[in-house]
Amino acid sequence: MKVNFYQPTHPILKKYIEGYYFMSKDESQKPIKYLTFPDNYFILSACQNASIVQEKGWLKIHESSTDNLIIDFVSQCSVPTAIHYQQTINEVTVYFKPLGMYHFFEADQSIDLKDKIQDSDFKEIMDQILKESDRKMQIQLLEDYWLLKFKLKDLLLASTITSDLDSELSIEEIATKNKITRQYVNKISKRYLGKPASEYRKIQRFRKALITNRKVKNLTELSYENLFYDQSHLIKDFKELTKISPKKFFENVDTEQNNIWLFI
Repeated sequence: MKVNFYQPTHPILKKYIEGYYFMSKDESQKPIKYLTFPDNYFILSACQNASIVQEKGWLKIHESSTDNLIIDFVSQCSVPTAIHYQQTINEVTVYFKPLGMYHFFEADQSIDLKDKIQDSDFKEIMDQILKESDRKMQIQLLEDYWLLKFKLKDLLLASTITSDLDSELSIEEIATKNKITRQYVNKISKRYLGKPASEYRKIQRFRKALITNRKVKNLTELSYENLFYDQSHLIKDFKELTKISPKKFFENVDTEQNNIWLFI
């Protein structure tokens, strides 16, 4: 299965949205099953005429017997998740960068976002987009919608801490730099990023390693390029986040793609 991942064309959208993809119903397509891995994006999907069953670690999707539109929002993806499409459906999925979604929905913390999405016109617009057959028009409608929704918010402290979590600074040093306590750093991370600072940082290191792997020669170099203590630390985190070793992961997953999926 090939899924085309699109990046926004407008400069404002590029700053806050990593990208999006569409899936189209195809009667000839066989069932699809793949593993997706932890990341720090907030992921928002609209699925047309679908039925979804979800538990921690897996999600099963099949065609619904009745017309509907299901909205799915993921903000705390911290374990590998098996996705099983028993039949293909019409779907659009948007990946928001950390803190990005707050500029499109009036929420002050991650736990409020789901309700804000449900109370908005998102479902109505996605229904219109998924009923449109022309892909260029779908993209235009989607980007026009987000531009209309955009409202710049003052998230200076959260933005600074998020940036610091990408650096070599320890949590204690981040707290000192921002003249707050270590506990408050964690509180800000949980409030806006949906997870503790240490968990956010672990996932961020992992995701950066996936990109760096295209350029480095071995796991030792990959470890030091991405702020792991050593190769053992990298292997430990990979096994926690993917359930397989880095060697096996890189042998079976195409990290050149925007969607890091392992088909099973």
